[in-house]
Amino acid sequence: MLKEGDLFPNFETTNQNGEKVSLEKLRGKKVVLYFYCKDSTPGCTLESLDFAKNYQKFRRKNAEIVGMCLGTLASHKKFANECGLPFGLWLDEDAKIAKKIGLWQEKNLYGRKFFGIERTTYVIDEKGKVSKIFSRVKVKNHWKEILEALK
Repeated sequence: MLKEGDLFPNFETTNQNGEKVSLEKLRGKKVVLYFYCKDSTPGCTLESLDFAKNYQKFRRKNAEIVGMCLGTLASHKKFANECGLPFGLWLDEDAKIAKKIGLWQEKNLYGRKFFGIERTTYVIDEKGKVSKIFSRVKVKNHWKEILEALK
């Protein structure tokens, strides 16, 4: 499990447009890396739309927003286009990254147990260190607490 002050492990993956992306390429900027459960679900849509509506406020604080979850390039692209997202959605293929940092957890929904991503947001500083972690995120107004956490 990552803790505040830890260096976020670098990784390379693909965004919704099929382009190779990595955290290393974002060094020098703050990064808001939010792990969400599934493309086009109500909570994930609300969270993503809130980040999109307030995107320029994050940019003024030298922060880049990145959404990350399982899914496919096609589902990410469709979700990003439907929501008009001005930031990247990165693919966590086979939950490799979520597993590596401890976000792949057993869940229980209406008595049905399954594994999935625990909705979590990391604020990463310009040098790649985790400056703040928001676990078990409640999406309503989550963007505000993230914006306040950016120094």
